[in-house]
Amino acid sequence: MAIQTRSSSRKTTTDDQAVNDEQQQNDAPPPNRAARRAAQKKEAREAKNTKTSKSIRSSKKNNPNNRTPTATSSSQVRPLTNPKTTHYEFGGVLGAIGMIVFLPLLVLAFAYGCDKTGYKPVERSYQFMSNFDKYALIDGLKNWHYGSVLFYLGIVLQLAVYSQALPGEEVEGVPLRDGRRLKYKINAMASLQSLLMIAVMALRGQGWTVFLWTKTHFADIALFSVAFSFLVSICVYVSSFFGHKMLALGGNTGNPIYDFMIGRELNPRIGNFDIKFFTELRPGLIMWLCLNICFAIYQWVELGRVTYSMILVNVFQAWYVLDALINESSVLTTMDITTDGFGFMLAFGNLCWVPMMYSLQARYLSDYPVDLSIPHLLAIVALQFIGYYIFRSANSQKDTFRKDPSHPKVADLQYIETKAGTRLITSGWWGKARHINYLGDWLMSVAWCLPCGFDSIIPYFYCIYFAILLIHRERRDEDKCRKKYGEDWERYCSIVKYRIIPGIY
Repeated sequence: MAIQTRSSSRKTTTDDQAVNDEQQQNDAPPPNRAARRAAQKKEAREAKNTKTSKSIRSSKKNNPNNRTPTATSSSQVRPLTNPKTTHYEFGGVLGAIGMIVFLPLLVLAFAYGCDKTGYKPVERSYQFMSNFDKYALIDGLKNWHYGSVLFYLGIVLQLAVYSQALPGEEVEGVPLRDGRRLKYKINAMASLQSLLMIAVMALRGQGWTVFLWTKTHFADIALFSVAFSFLVSICVYVSSFFGHKMLALGGNTGNPIYDFMIGRELNPRIGNFDIKFFTELRPGLIMWLCLNICFAIYQWVELGRVTYSMILVNVFQAWYVLDALINESSVLTTMDITTDGFGFMLAFGNLCWVPMMYSLQARYLSDYPVDLSIPHLLAIVALQFIGYYIFRSANSQKDTFRKDPSHPKVADLQYIETKAGTRLITSGWWGKARHINYLGDWLMSVAWCLPCGFDSIIPYFYCIYFAILLIHRERRDEDKCRKKYGEDWERYCSIVKYRIIPGIY
């Protein structure tokens, strides 16, 4: 052992001397300026190559399963990742045109056709069209208040900044077609808290001016929300043609009108800012909450008190919004994120439709207060709790089962194995109906409308529209699952017979 040690020591010393001699030779300055420049360039290349090789070795060490990617041409990748869409939804191109044209007009009809003089959007729209006067329209646009831009963008841009600046848990989405899993920062509640705190500090000492202004200029805000949703839709559609983007399977028909409506790119991003994920919950839901608060304060100023009906609507809808923000990560497994592209349908729906149409009940009560009897009040509260219990417990059961089927809460659930490698639950909530969570969602929508009384059907537009939306969404889900699971889905439907309402539908 001692001999080996001394031997290796002598060898090391000899090697060191050789290295030092070689280094001294290398350190000797080249004979002229051109030679020195050439030597410097050579050293820079060697340093760069050494750094690259170390990085590759480190990467392989940390993840031995990784392989060095091979270069592939875009013509080889595109047919595999972005197949041509051949199946149309929503009535095809004509349906897309109808949605792009008539949904914004419907929002504006409810915005400009409902006020203290009456909630008559259909009648007033008909009068406007039959007695169309372009000069009156121009005068109306001239009276549009620029403050609506400040109100709307003040909320949206703040939330965008908070989504990036504030800390939050990073979670991975579902695997994409190319095997990647995008990362998302979960900090919606922190963003809401920051927005409210900044608003309280900024409005301190100004009284109720901003809240009353918002109620008065609601139609102007709605008009700008329509324009902004179109702007976002156009930007993401144009952007989808630059670079090699992953397109939605349902949004690559080649028809510009349909693709613009349904959404062409699956996950449009600016850096790590995911536009679809941000738009899905934060701007629409939080602005809806802010508008409801403004309408409640308007009623308090005008009436001198806040009615129980207004309190119920604000509490129920705030409850819904907060629940969605707290469970923000659950949206990553929904069809909107995993399947649908981001286009006019989602941009308009979240940036305009949700805040401007879902706040209809609170706006109606600010103009037409309703006092509820105690039995009426208790019945509405009971309906809300039943709906929420079904909605949240069913979704929680599904999410828990997806994450860990052996979890004690779901370990006893029955299911069938599919050829696709997934499991379909056939007991518990999901054994009662294939879309049982939609039932709870709809019951809550009815509970939000009942506080408005029965003097007008307009406040009930939401629950009527929502029923149609849920049935259509259920049909879309069924169609996609039938294509994905084939015979397994038919077998599943033979076990779980009902779609949404157990024993009825």
